[in-house]
Amino acid sequence: MVDVEGVLAITFLFGGGALVGISFSPIGRALADRLRHGKVPLEAPQVDPAIYEELDQLRTEMSELQERVDFTERLLSKGTPDAPASAGGM
Repeated sequence: MVDVEGVLAITFLFGGGALVGISFSPIGRALADRLRHGKVPLEAPQVDPAIYEELDQLRTEMSELQERVDFTERLLSKGTPDAPASAGGM
């Protein structure tokens, strides 16, 4: 038979010890603050306009690179009749 009182005693002893340990940790303090004050909205971060300028520049460069790749693919797929199919063939 299982000693129910012993199991409960061990559960309360270790469970209570764990709760006390957690309550003094930074996680416990953060949880207590959250329960006390509720959900506090974060303020919006300040965004540097230079980031948007750099993003636009990167998009422009990416578009130019895509055009170059498309041109190269068309050029390679067209091929020339006097050139061999593979440049480094054996």
